[in-house]
Amino acid sequence: MKTSDSEGVPRTITSDEMRALEQEAIASGRVTGLELMERAGQGVVEAIFEEWPAMAKDAHRAVVLCGPGNNGGDGYVVARLLRDAGWGVEVFAYGDTRSLPPDARTNYDRWMLNGSVSEIEHALDTDYSKCDLVVDALFGIGLSRPITSPVLRDVFKHLSRAAQPVRVAIDVPSGVDSETGRPPDGGSALRADLTVTFHAYKPCHLREAGAGVISPPAALARFVKVKDIGL
Repeated sequence: MKTSDSEGVPRTITSDEMRALEQEAIASGRVTGLELMERAGQGVVEAIFEEWPAMAKDAHRAVVLCGPGNNGGDGYVVARLLRDAGWGVEVFAYGDTRSLPPDARTNYDRWMLNGSVSEIEHALDTDYSKCDLVVDALFGIGLSRPITSPVLRDVFKHLSRAAQPVRVAIDVPSGVDSETGRPPDGGSALRADLTVTFHAYKPCHLREAGAGVISPPAALARFVKVKDIGL
């Protein structure tokens, strides 16, 4: 999979183009939505272990924040894969899990076979000094409105004060517009150490700095990795 053009400039794809690619692949019968979600979750775990190899060697503790859409479904896959690797994993859900999209609901059910989910406000009670990793699977690239939920704002503030855990976002840090790289209308956003996106960079992942130098925006994440999910 090429993530740059012939001149080495990273290629980007909009969130609408990404959704169209996924829908086309599913409609053609080449892949199912569940398969794409599983590959996305696997890609996130691979990226984490690539960036922090020590995490792949021993069991650690993770918190996964799952949202009400397919980004949350990716989070349930990540939670399951980390648990299968021997990690202790806590999952906190924002929104009504009974209303999850079908593929996300399937992965929620798979997680619930041997796990549990708490409501998002209980993430405020977690001692993050004893946590190695936080996975942000709340909203992803589909968010176009500011995050104004008082509970989410409190969770974001709580995490911003926690020095210990590594923070990894799936697709984009929650609260960030996938086109601009900024929170819409001044809403809250959750900063990340690593953002893992799929197929190609989204516009928010890159910026021009000076004479054509392109790099991840500092406000978005320290690192951005692109993972192939077979599109």
